[in-house]
Amino acid sequence: MSERTNAPSTTRTWRLGDLTVNRVGFGAMRLTGTAPFDGGVPRDRERSIGVLRRAVELGVNHIDTAAFYFSATRSANELINRALAPYPEDLVIVTKVWPARDPSGGWWWANPAQLRGQVEENLRQLGRDHLDVVNLRVPPSRRNGSIGEHFGALAELREAGLIRHLGVSHVTSRQLAEVRTIAPVVCVQNPYGIGSPGEDRSLLRLCGELGVAFVPFFAIAGSGREGGPAARDSETVYAVARAHEVSVAQVRLAWTLRQGPHVLAIPGTGDPDHLAQNMAAGTLRLSDDESARLGSLGR
Repeated sequence: MSERTNAPSTTRTWRLGDLTVNRVGFGAMRLTGTAPFDGGVPRDRERSIGVLRRAVELGVNHIDTAAFYFSATRSANELINRALAPYPEDLVIVTKVWPARDPSGGWWWANPAQLRGQVEENLRQLGRDHLDVVNLRVPPSRRNGSIGEHFGALAELREAGLIRHLGVSHVTSRQLAEVRTIAPVVCVQNPYGIGSPGEDRSLLRLCGELGVAFVPFFAIAGSGREGGPAARDSETVYAVARAHEVSVAQVRLAWTLRQGPHVLAIPGTGDPDHLAQNMAAGTLRLSDDESARLGSLGR
């Protein structure tokens, strides 16, 4: 059977600025359908609302979302509003801006002056007067460029009281250094998990040194990204899962959380059973040997 631990609360939580969150949170991308955006089969509305409420009952107080998480029939932000408002006092809702989708689902990227409209759209959908944390989600075309102008626009909205804290998503170490000269950064949200390259591991360690939360996405999906986990995982991952009598997804989450106390998880699902499994991964203890073997994959 899997070994579980009731770790001290100091290792089960981290800070987003002055906000304390449990290290296993919830990602809202899959609330609208079995695949993100307009892919897959639409989720039953009441089922999605029930999953959100159950997540909070199980200890989730950190939800990651975005205004562009919508399908033809569902909006993740509005599901969150319907399920959880009036919001619990300790609930932290994190959203992201820069990318957007028009009503037909077509993608576009905002210029700095348009970021206020994106922030206000999130405020309206969530029914809030301010946003707890807003991540600047960097497009692939800016992967090696400056993001200071866009981040500066968000910093102005923070000064105006629309945003409490700022983060960045899909950034390099150089971009993190750039934006930290403009305003405080409370989190970095980048793809990360078993098999991630050395550059990603270096950024994770840097965040730990700076006291900045590192919030990986695709920790379960890995190379499958939005499409979900790849059809076949490494035999090493399967072996560890069998040894603990847990799922591969739980092993992937547990390993990711083990990379540092500043690492948060935001697994997403619209399935109540998967939700329970994801939450249980937070107490799954991997041995040093298992962790090392999993960490060697992809190197």
